[in-house]
Amino acid sequence: MYRVFEALDELVTIVEEARGVPMTSGCVVPRGDVLELLDDVRDAIPTELDDAQDVLDHRDEVVGKAKHEAESGVSKARADADRMLAEAQAEAEAMLSDARARAERMIAEAEDQAERTVSAGRQEYDDLVGRSHSEAERMIQAGRANYERATEDGRAEQARLVNEQEVVRAAHAESARLLDAAQSESIRLRSECDAYVDGKLADFEDLLAHTLRSVGKGRSHLRGPAVAGAAAPFDYGS
Repeated sequence: MYRVFEALDELVTIVEEARGVPMTSGCVVPRGDVLELLDDVRDAIPTELDDAQDVLDHRDEVVGKAKHEAESGVSKARADADRMLAEAQAEAEAMLSDARARAERMIAEAEDQAERTVSAGRQEYDDLVGRSHSEAERMIQAGRANYERATEDGRAEQARLVNEQEVVRAAHAESARLLDAAQSESIRLRSECDAYVDGKLADFEDLLAHTLRSVGKGRSHLRGPAVAGAAAPFDYGS
């Protein structure tokens, strides 16, 4: 192309410096120099034009190839995105399933622990009530035995001292006192037993409340990740 521009500049110079024809706008130029310059231009131009034509001829091919590569890239990117999304969804579902399984296991363990605690409390309550009833019955029996023994002693003493009425009254009073003492002791033991059982039941009620709070927290924790997983990709790092 440099030679083309150089030849054109020389042609312009020749025309500008050519001797003019009188009474006309024409001029006289050296034919040989002009033809030589035109030959140089003709020899130089086809190569550049051929290169330009080649570019134009291959333009559609280049554009089509670029378009095909772009479409292939887009398709591959979409396929990779779909694959990554599917993998992320599968991983999220697996993690959610694992979380649900662990939560259900925790709830089952809590319920089993609560059931064992309730059974143990019932057994302890039954044992306490049984022991208290046995002790109360023993005290009543002891009081009755003392009463009967005192009565027998009084009767024996009455038979021996028929005429001594004071001794007989004293025996009756002692017998009544012993019976009252036995009944009072029985009532006291029953009260203490009821208070002890009530305390144990209060402790058991606190344990059950704590267990139910733990179960409620486990269920709340299960519901939280499930809702979050439905709105965004599942994240177990938190």
